[in-house]
Amino acid sequence: MLSVAGSIYAYAQRGDPLPADAGIVLGASVWTDRPSPVFEQRILHAVQLYRRGQIGAIIFTGGLSSGDALSEAEAARAYALREGLPEEHLFVESISTGTYQNLQQARQIIEQQDFGRVLIISDPLHMKRAVAMARDLGLDAHPSPTRTSRYISLRSQLRFLTRETYFYLSYQVAHLLGISPDRAREGLEPAP
Repeated sequence: MLSVAGSIYAYAQRGDPLPADAGIVLGASVWTDRPSPVFEQRILHAVQLYRRGQIGAIIFTGGLSSGDALSEAEAARAYALREGLPEEHLFVESISTGTYQNLQQARQIIEQQDFGRVLIISDPLHMKRAVAMARDLGLDAHPSPTRTSRYISLRSQLRFLTRETYFYLSYQVAHLLGISPDRAREGLEPAP
């Protein structure tokens, strides 16, 4: 268990500097109609990658939660539009409810748009599991963790690392057994 946690922590430090066709921003909580601070950092990271020319498009993921006015993806898209990004380079999927579904739905956009190489954009400690899932779905996926994570205190990092270790191991077991990750997690993966 400790070695898995260590590998997740080490992987969190990796970021792929090479250009990609698109970045996939994994969903996180929306507060009624605006991104939570955690989600905002993911969106801003994608905006910066786009402005630097490292990605040519952004795929925002995440569905509508109870009590929210916008889905995660729609709130992210609205944020990016306010940042001045062109609408034609922004894509959304608004039905997913977790990391695996985010990536499944993003894969459909990737196939429709004929994108190849993609960057996975999320919090650093989420990278190892998210990239593993994306690659298992057949995506040419590479890590691009935010460098401004809201999980900065030791306590919040340890809580997130413990959570990710559990979900990474659960995913690996489900994958080895041929069980759908959605069925295996049974709603246990709350949005950060």
